[in-house]
Amino acid sequence: MSNHMQHNDSLLRFMTCGSVDDGKSTLIGRLLFDTKTILADTLTQISNTSKKRGMEAVDLSLLTDGLQAEREQGITIDVAYRYFSTGTRKYIIADAPGHEQYTRNMVTAASTANLAIILIDARKGVLTQTRRHSYLAHLVGIPHIVVAVNKMDLINYDQATYNKICADYIQFAEEIGLAAARDIRFIPMSALNGDMLVDRLENMPWYTGETLLEMLEKAPAAHTEQSEQFRFPVQFVCRPHASSDADLHDFRGFMGRIESGDIAVGDAVTVLPNGYQSKVKAIQLGENQLQSAQTEQSVTILLEDEIDTSRGDMIVKTDEALAPVKQIEAFVCWLSETPLSTARTYIVRHTTRESKAKIGTIQYKVDVNTLEQQPTADLKMNDIARLTFKLAQPLMVDSYKTNRATGAFIVIDESTNNTVGAGMIV
Repeated sequence: MSNHMQHNDSLLRFMTCGSVDDGKSTLIGRLLFDTKTILADTLTQISNTSKKRGMEAVDLSLLTDGLQAEREQGITIDVAYRYFSTGTRKYIIADAPGHEQYTRNMVTAASTANLAIILIDARKGVLTQTRRHSYLAHLVGIPHIVVAVNKMDLINYDQATYNKICADYIQFAEEIGLAAARDIRFIPMSALNGDMLVDRLENMPWYTGETLLEMLEKAPAAHTEQSEQFRFPVQFVCRPHASSDADLHDFRGFMGRIESGDIAVGDAVTVLPNGYQSKVKAIQLGENQLQSAQTEQSVTILLEDEIDTSRGDMIVKTDEALAPVKQIEAFVCWLSETPLSTARTYIVRHTTRESKAKIGTIQYKVDVNTLEQQPTADLKMNDIARLTFKLAQPLMVDSYKTNRATGAFIVIDESTNNTVGAGMIV
């Protein structure tokens, strides 16, 4: 992780995951509490709930366990999102469930995260759920991993136990290729007492590294660590025909969100899948004229030439052009209670473009507990498999490894219009 502090407007999306009862919700609650971002009425509410349960201290996990079923069972089921900010940056936290049957919820949370905090109970060490969540974080391309060995207070802050857990995790991470591909940090903590989250306290003088908040403050924001190619899926073609303004009569702007890279007036671009070429004449953000624009800005791009372009096309720089494809290979997490059927036709939605698709081959299914590759003929809810899609219309795709925005897609059941799968292109 970079040692340079980020600008005040930088945003970090991160998630917490780990085994059941490792303290994920408590960790987030403690972060919100220690950074003083809990509203007074919310604090009063969870204080009253804690007293009803016979607890002497405030149960901070109640801040994220929002569903009634979660509060009754003391577990996380849905993905809970929380927002907070410090004087340095803004954060979006996703609290992912730990149970295997909610794998799809975790994949959803991980798809937008730039950092994952994987909690390990210091009493139990590296468990099956730890391995499963680490594999999923690796699969969805989260670049930064913080392994938080929690509940150190229950083992009397023993350094030897912490060191053994770190060694066990590194050994596992090397086996699945996680250690070589990701930035992995370790930290001992007690989320219940607040050790090493925001404040260092005095229970672990042998640990001289950064606190969790210091790690979060210095973690690079998304899209900042490497140069990315320009990808602009067209969402809407703006043609104000009814305008009485003569200057607007011939206006033709392509509206959308820059998924990656940057663009400037005068840049040579290619519109895919047709391959038409032109140059950028103007870039507009609302009523403002820009000379350049970058990742995650929603802008209107005007081209020098009249080009037949519509929603679903993609504008790229000419020297960074893609080859449209009609077959994709991907890892897919099945989200639906209705199993995948190789006989059915599905809709693949990729950025702003859709195509009907048939399943080509299912190469294998991954057992998320043992990481074993198993042959299969179908997919059930929460299954993850590597398979191919044959497409009716060409798509402009990158590999998920190089571009998480244009390397991802969702699968839609054309009869119900429900989202039934989420894919990451190999």
